[in-house]
Amino acid sequence: MNIERLAAFCNGDRGGNPAGVAICASLPDSEEMQAVAAKVGYSETVFAAPTGKHWRVRYFSPEIEIPFCGHATIALGALLAARRCGGVQKLVLNDAEVCVEGFCDGNGMAAALQSPAANSRPAATELVTQTLRLFGYQESDLDARFPPARAWAGNEHLVLALRTRALLSRMSYDLDAGRAFMLRAGLTTVSFIVCETPQLFHARNPFASGGVYEDPATGSAAAALAGYLNDVAWPSMGTIEILQGEDMGMPSRIGVEMRDLPNRSVRVFGRVRPLS
Repeated sequence: MNIERLAAFCNGDRGGNPAGVAICASLPDSEEMQAVAAKVGYSETVFAAPTGKHWRVRYFSPEIEIPFCGHATIALGALLAARRCGGVQKLVLNDAEVCVEGFCDGNGMAAALQSPAANSRPAATELVTQTLRLFGYQESDLDARFPPARAWAGNEHLVLALRTRALLSRMSYDLDAGRAFMLRAGLTTVSFIVCETPQLFHARNPFASGGVYEDPATGSAAAALAGYLNDVAWPSMGTIEILQGEDMGMPSRIGVEMRDLPNRSVRVFGRVRPLS
């Protein structure tokens, strides 16, 4: 099986979140895909096979299968464009359908996806208290403009807004304790954000549920954040940008369109670079 390696949501020729991409004639069985993802070692590897006019797609972290992965979808879209499968491609996931459009030109590779329906609901007080304790934060560290929420866009994320960029930089936790906590709580990641301007956010996304300490760019969390901002009537309803991976030395840029949210789907876009 040939595995292409690309970094999605890169910042120029730096950063981005690495993903493995396998385009197959037909999907292998689950055990083989899980073993391949563990060997690749990236936070996700995506497997895609053509089924008529669509693509059947599944995502695997090194430890578990994930319902949806934004950065791997962006990497897949860019690779399909590079292989002359242009235009909007429909992807059939385990529990949803999304689409992706890749671009490949003299400026390099890029892609945009339309996410599963994004929505949010208030987070239980006890869940927030346990999360703050795990990461060494206090309730006073939270930005009161953003009530804690569970946000969904193909995966479940707990959105917690911190008051300052310095607080975000000091994020740390025990991976094993975090994994047990997230699996018990039904969370894919905890999405810590800081609002710099109405259009610019900084984010960190611990992905302990998949055995990964932190993701440098998280497309599903970006889409979920957009759904959450829509629910709280955030004043900027144009395009927002999310900067992630800075504290990992892997600077990443994620673009999110907030206009209208048709059927509550979110357009997430970014650039892609191949990894040697």
